Amino acid sequence: MNILTIIVSVLFIFTILQDGFETVVLPRRVTRRFRLSRLFYMTTWVLWSSVARKMRPGNRRDLYLSYFGPLSLLLLLVFWAAVLVLAFALLQWGLTSAVQAPEKHATFGTYLYMSGTTFVTLGFGDVIPLFWLGRLLAVAEAGIGFLFLALIIGYVPIIYQAFSRREVEISLLDARAGSPPSATELLRRHYRNQQVEELVRYLCEWERWCAELLESHLSYPVLTYYRSQHERQSWLAALTTILDTSSLFIVGFEGITAPTVRFTFAIARHAAVDLAQVYGVPPLNPKRNRLSPADFEQMRAALSEVGLQLRLGADAEQRLREIRRMYEPFINALADHLLLNLPPWIIASRTVDDWQTSAWDHLGAWSPEKLDEITHIIIDHRKKMPLARGHEHPHTHEHQGEQLSSDGNGRATSS
Repeated sequence: MNILTIIVSVLFIFTILQDGFETVVLPRRVTRRFRLSRLFYMTTWVLWSSVARKMRPGNRRDLYLSYFGPLSLLLLLVFWAAVLVLAFALLQWGLTSAVQAPEKHATFGTYLYMSGTTFVTLGFGDVIPLFWLGRLLAVAEAGIGFLFLALIIGYVPIIYQAFSRREVEISLLDARAGSPPSATELLRRHYRNQQVEELVRYLCEWERWCAELLESHLSYPVLTYYRSQHERQSWLAALTTILDTSSLFIVGFEGITAPTVRFTFAIARHAAVDLAQVYGVPPLNPKRNRLSPADFEQMRAALSEVGLQLRLGADAEQRLREIRRMYEPFINALADHLLLNLPPWIIASRTVDDWQTSAWDHLGAWSPEKLDEITHIIIDHRKKMPLARGHEHPHTHEHQGEQLSSDGNGRATSS
C-alpha cells in the first residue's frame, strides 16, 4: 500500500469534484483565488491569445479567436474526466486492490484501463475487482461518471441559451446604433425622429440586459470568450455603447430629463467592474483617448444637427471626462485581455451597417463586361478539361449510335 499515492489520488478526486460543482452547479461567484478551472482558462487563453496577437486584426483573427470559447469548454470537460479516471486508477493501484484480469500480474495500465471502462460505464467485465474495497471504489466511480455525463447534458444547453439571449439585443443594436455601434449614432437616429422617450425606454431595457450579462458571465465565465456573429459586434462593444450613451444623458441635454438612465449606467458599470475583477485584469488606462477634445467638438456638432444640445456649456466636456473615468479603465482592461475592439464615440467616416450588407454585395460593384469576362474564362476552362470515362457527353453516344448498326447475327456494322 502506497500512502502517498492514496493521498494524492484522493486530493485529485476532491479537487475535480469541487471545481466541477463550483463551475456548473453553484450559482454564485467563487472568490477563492485558486481554482482549477480558473487556472485552466488562464493558461489556455494565454497560449491561444499569444498566437492571435501576432495575427493582423481582421476576419481571420476574429475567426481564430471565436473557436476558443466552445473548444475550451469541451477541453475542460475532457480534462475533468481524464483527471478523475487517472485519480481512481492511482487510488486502486495505491491500495493494491486485487483484480481479475487477463494479465497474470496487474500493472498500473491494468488499473487505468479498469478505471476508464468503469467511469464511462462500458462494463466489459474483463478486469474486475475481487474484494469489497475495490468494488466499492468501482461503484463510486461509475456513479460519478454517470453524474458527470448528466451534468454535461444539462450544462451545455444552458451555456448556449445564455449566449443566445445575450446576442439578441446585440443584433438589435445594429440598426439603432450602427456598425460598429456608437453613442452618437444611437442618439442621432432616435432624436432625428423625435423618439427620445422611446430611447429612454430602450435604455431601461438594456438595464435588464446588463443585469443578465453580469449574472450569466459570473456564473459561467466561459461565456466571456464566446464571440458575436459579426466582427464589428461584441458584448463588450454593446456594453460600452450603453455606458457612453448613459454618460451623455447624465451630463444632460437641454429640454430632456431622463433620471432613470442613471440606473442603467449603474448596473452597466457594475458589470464591467465585476467582470474585470473575475479575470484578474486591473484597470488599464487607454493608450489612445477614445474621445479627444477634437472628437468631442465633432460629437457636439453632430448632435446639434438633430437638435440635441449638451448642458453645462464649456464644462460639459470636463463633466463627461469625470464620468468616463468611472468605467473606461475597466472596459479597456477587458478589451485588452479578450482582444476585442472598443466602439468609437463618433464614427469618423460613413459606414454601412451589417444589416445593409450581404456576402453578394461585392458582385454589384462589377460591371457587366467584367461578369462576361469571368463567365468566358470558366467556359473555356471547362472545354479544355478532359472528360472522365463514364461521363461522356450524351450527344457522343447518339452520334455513335447513328454510325453503328447490327446485322442479323448480332455483329455491329458501320452504317
